[in-house]
Amino acid sequence: MVFLRDLSVFWCMIHVIFLFVMLFRSRYTRKKTIVLAVTGMGILMALNFLGLLKFGIEALGRVFLFTCSIPSFVFFYVLSADKKFKFLFTFCLADTVCMWVMAVTNLVDFYLGGEQYILLFITRLLAFPILEYCAYRFLRKPYFELQDAVEKGWGIFAGMTMLYYILLFLVVNYPVNITSRPEDVFLCILVLILMVFNYATIFFAFYQQLLVYRKLQSERLLQEQNYSLEIQLENQQRIRKMKHDMKAHTATLSGLLSAGKTEEALNYVQQVNSEMDTFSGQFCTNPYINAVLVHYFQKFQELGIGLKMNVQIGEEALPHMELCQILSNGLENICDALETLPKEKRKASLQIKYSRDYLIIRMKNSCPEDLYVEKGTLPATSKPDADHGFGLFTVKEAAERLDGDMKCYTEKGNFVLDVMIRVKYL
Repeated sequence: MVFLRDLSVFWCMIHVIFLFVMLFRSRYTRKKTIVLAVTGMGILMALNFLGLLKFGIEALGRVFLFTCSIPSFVFFYVLSADKKFKFLFTFCLADTVCMWVMAVTNLVDFYLGGEQYILLFITRLLAFPILEYCAYRFLRKPYFELQDAVEKGWGIFAGMTMLYYILLFLVVNYPVNITSRPEDVFLCILVLILMVFNYATIFFAFYQQLLVYRKLQSERLLQEQNYSLEIQLENQQRIRKMKHDMKAHTATLSGLLSAGKTEEALNYVQQVNSEMDTFSGQFCTNPYINAVLVHYFQKFQELGIGLKMNVQIGEEALPHMELCQILSNGLENICDALETLPKEKRKASLQIKYSRDYLIIRMKNSCPEDLYVEKGTLPATSKPDADHGFGLFTVKEAAERLDGDMKCYTEKGNFVLDVMIRVKYL
């Protein structure tokens, strides 16, 4: 029956990896990650299984931290998209939870199964698939959302989790397995119970942060919707004003034509057409995106900012909510940045075009020479108001909702904001 015990240990090793991969975000593609994980961890598990057969469970348990935990930590850290404390917390969480299941099933088998290892094998065979189902069904999605939403505070929780992992490892395995130390069983049970309350506290704190994040996200979305409606209303009011002014333009044209001044009348018509183009259809034929562009074109003119636009989109259906969020936040950031510069240095450009499988949006504006932003980082806001600082973050969120990405950086005295969105999601 010892074979059942050894087989259950190997089963646990496999499912530790399964549980971790459910909460793990790789820096590589899914296919490449699977190939690397299966190859690397397959070799590591095979070596540990050979060690189990040769030296026994007691000896392997005392060095398991060095033969499996540390090597797998280094291996997955290289693959991980999340670094430092986020990765440490995820790794220790998966290992500690699986070690907790192994310790509980070991004690249950010792006191109820008579050390025949049949109960041990059956409980582990069932416990890990149930654990993974619960993790995938209830934890995985909010956990990824939480990692995107919360940047600070991971160090404290990662430290707590790592200490519990070490504590549980020592209580269960040193100096010998807990089943050989009946005097320490009560202490081990207390540690196991305390760990449940510890993780409940951690996830409750994380859940509260997630609720705050979702509330802020909802508020920002409502603000963007309200802002978009305000822009459309403002443009409608301008168009009404233009229609009202047409009476005066008609009277002027009638007077010029009656006086035989056809050349002057033609020049006047061209001026009126130029003014009307500012309010409708000059930049693109998509009414939602054009409303944003018209609004900011007027705002840039009022601020004395030279804005160059190259918009190469037509009447095709586009996810206007996200694209309007991207454009309005990006152009608003340009306005805020250029207001601090002398008028002669206020330059900006906007380019929207298709490139193979992507819609590319590039916004560029002049910036102070001492400003440096590394590609892939988000610059901190200089505004003290708590309502500010969400612009670039909102742009990134909107791009990711369309399976795209956003990068910003400084280059040759300019701040550049690049957004790429896959065409198939448009």
